[in-house]
Amino acid sequence: MKIGPTKIEATRRPGYLDGQLLVAMPTVRDDRFAHSVIYLCAHSAEGAMGIVVNQPAPHINFRDLLVQLEVIPAANPIELPQRAGGVRVLKGGPVETGRGFVLHSADFFIENSTLPIDNGICLTATLDILKAIARGQGPESAVLALGYSGWAPGQLESEIHANGWLNCDADAELIFGTDIEGKYKQALRKIGIDPAKLSSDAGHA
Repeated sequence: MKIGPTKIEATRRPGYLDGQLLVAMPTVRDDRFAHSVIYLCAHSAEGAMGIVVNQPAPHINFRDLLVQLEVIPAANPIELPQRAGGVRVLKGGPVETGRGFVLHSADFFIENSTLPIDNGICLTATLDILKAIARGQGPESAVLALGYSGWAPGQLESEIHANGWLNCDADAELIFGTDIEGKYKQALRKIGIDPAKLSSDAGHA
């Protein structure tokens, strides 16, 4: 696995949804995005980039990734700091699945590497943040995503207009909360929708 910057940078302009959560409607049939909650890290006329926050990565944990990246030694297993032990590994999306992206709280910042997004949420994609987390010096809250979700110019807008996505304000629980599988229903309730009543025939919000 590699860790490094994306090609899409945040361009803060009114009318775009960076810093918001996208919540998949039942009309989204693609298995990669069905029932997904995506935190939008960047959205502009040049496209969009986001991280799925409610799909755990199977068969791997944070410590295993630190070993793979040679952040910590494989031999003589060490006890990670409590904060590091709670970092969850997610499937961030189908693009560049061998690359790691860390969504984290704003109490950690690396000059020229950390991208502030909105409301105290940042994105860092360098090994330095993983080393800091392993030392117990990283952010208070963090998730590590493998891959990301990307949209070409105008593609996300078209999908929203086609009733593919709802959006709502992000919050720390929906991004960093440990109940990963429950985030979809949490996000729907945040929007004001009863998950039990949401069907594939739902109209525009």
